[in-house]
Amino acid sequence: MALAKPMTMLIKTCGLKAADMVSHSTQNGAHQIGFIFFEKSPRHVTPEQAAAAASPARGFADIVAVTVNADDAYLDEINDVLKPDMMQLHGSETPERVAYVKARYNLPVMKAFSIRDAHDLDKVQAYIGIADRMLFDAKAPKGSELPGGNGVSFDWSLLESLDQGVEYMLSGGLNAQNVCEAIKNTHAIGMDVSSGIEIKPGVKDKELMDGFFNAIKSCS
Repeated sequence: MALAKPMTMLIKTCGLKAADMVSHSTQNGAHQIGFIFFEKSPRHVTPEQAAAAASPARGFADIVAVTVNADDAYLDEINDVLKPDMMQLHGSETPERVAYVKARYNLPVMKAFSIRDAHDLDKVQAYIGIADRMLFDAKAPKGSELPGGNGVSFDWSLLESLDQGVEYMLSGGLNAQNVCEAIKNTHAIGMDVSSGIEIKPGVKDKELMDGFFNAIKSCS
């Protein structure tokens, strides 16, 4: 039996770097705020920067630490300084690694998958029952060193092959113009936006953020 979508579509704003944008996001109703710990990303922050920026969201939205194949030492630092509510693993972490991270920090883990074609979904099965939630993002274009935040989407119809009991959020090229289509044409319980609310890579914009949230409200 398929899981019903939540009464309110979950919204995660990701790649935030400044407290004023975090505050604006939570005022709009964001459920999750993601901080990127990946030095090659224009959205990269240090644990100290993330902790300072996250302050307005405490008690209003979950803080998500987004890492890419991070080792234990770096995860320890992030956990100790930021004190996130969830870990997001956006690299090639194995199911064993996901289970280990969950146990080490006693936190829920969202595992991200980069999707371009149907074969990219084959690996999802191994994480069911281990990852607390899946995130489906578009596979990076050739030449990009970023696993996410590239502003591109994938063919959402590929997700029709998934067991509808798989709880997932959708990412990849989402913006105010296409988010309603994404909601209506997938079983996603949440939308994860980053580049779609930026005026340039790594620089969030309040008007674009408002537009994204308003678009979701208008199509719910």
